[in-house]
Amino acid sequence: MSAKALALASGSPRRFELLQLLDRPFSVVRPQVPEQIQPHETPLAYVQRLALSKAQAGAKLCDAGTLVLGADTIVVCGNEVLEKPQNYQHFVSMMTMLSGNTHQAVTAVAGVLNPIEDVVVSSANVTFKALSEAEIEAYWHSGEPQDKAGGYGIQGRASKFVTHLEGSYFAVVGLPMYETEKLIQTIEGRA
Repeated sequence: MSAKALALASGSPRRFELLQLLDRPFSVVRPQVPEQIQPHETPLAYVQRLALSKAQAGAKLCDAGTLVLGADTIVVCGNEVLEKPQNYQHFVSMMTMLSGNTHQAVTAVAGVLNPIEDVVVSSANVTFKALSEAEIEAYWHSGEPQDKAGGYGIQGRASKFVTHLEGSYFAVVGLPMYETEKLIQTIEGRA
């Protein structure tokens, strides 16, 4: 038996656009889930917990029989999780860390079709060129970085900063396509 419906528990326009590419009708719900890493929580455990929490919260807003997808993306540089910039100074600090270095972008996607729950993870190593202060400031004023993990969108203006990418491009954007389709099929097959 397959799911009667599919829902995306996200307000992200990027995830909405990407999920459309799977050619499956879906609705959107926007649950409010606090995004705060816990003490001693690894970046991997954190991103998986957030994706599952979003899917679980979204499932409470949907009819029974709806497969709800939740996703979260983080950027990890060294051992530090870089989330959405809180302000300009925070953004500059993050861009300075990313400048001339390789970091990891990690996206977890969770599916909930009660009582079935599953989570998949996809990642990529992204290398930035060395950025000047003027480039960082101009990028901030473009308005693009404000709502993005790590303070950048690889699919937008920040693409000119990327010198190398190893892994899933779509994990960096925020919804790994292959893994998401496989997750849906797996959960529907278990329902």
